[in-house]
Amino acid sequence: MTRLYENSDVVALDKPAGVSMATSTRPGKSGEDAVIRLLAACGEEPDPALRLVHRLDVGTSGVVLLARTEAAHRALSQAFQTGGAHKTYRALVWGHPRPAEGLYEDPLGRDPEDGRKMRVSPDGKPAASRYRTLARFASIAELELSPETGRTHQIRVHVTAHGHPIVGDDLYGGATRWHGVRDASRRRALAAVKRPLLHAARIAVPELSIDVSAPLPEDYRRLRDVLEAREFTTPGTLP
Repeated sequence: MTRLYENSDVVALDKPAGVSMATSTRPGKSGEDAVIRLLAACGEEPDPALRLVHRLDVGTSGVVLLARTEAAHRALSQAFQTGGAHKTYRALVWGHPRPAEGLYEDPLGRDPEDGRKMRVSPDGKPAASRYRTLARFASIAELELSPETGRTHQIRVHVTAHGHPIVGDDLYGGATRWHGVRDASRRRALAAVKRPLLHAARIAVPELSIDVSAPLPEDYRRLRDVLEAREFTTPGTLP
């Protein structure tokens, strides 16, 4: 089920990984093409009234909010811009962050050597991402992440800058580390990952009485099950 929630102002969909939400540069068409692609991928009928509020990267799955009216679009856009929208992500990353929870505050800017990427830059824009370790597996950790700003690729760049790229993230160096894994079943499971395992698990906008969660997608759950079958440290024993 891809429609997670709806009321007179908003529709919340569970975006599958692989759907581009890039917006058009055509005058008056910003966001329209992305909405069309998203609705089609979710098995929804076209709806020209729906307006794009925010975006997720192509490889990221999870909650996306679409506004039904212009007033709802203004209110939701304002919430996203001012911090009134609280976003929670889940990710599987390489390595074990220390401390087990904290705040990444590295400023981010465009990578001058690769226009597709962002990087930590002293003169970049302020960015803040809170993280908390949910579980530790061999060589991999599961994190809960809450971005407090909305920079491009923010979570992906922050975790990479601290040595913990997201599993499957080819752009930021997380897609090939499985080559060093010795356990055959873990190697096979990791080799099968074809996108960054980053999931927009929840969006809450308290002022608008919106609180929507999306279940973990199959590829994320499948890898987590393989990792969990091996030795790991439960959250209760994390230092």
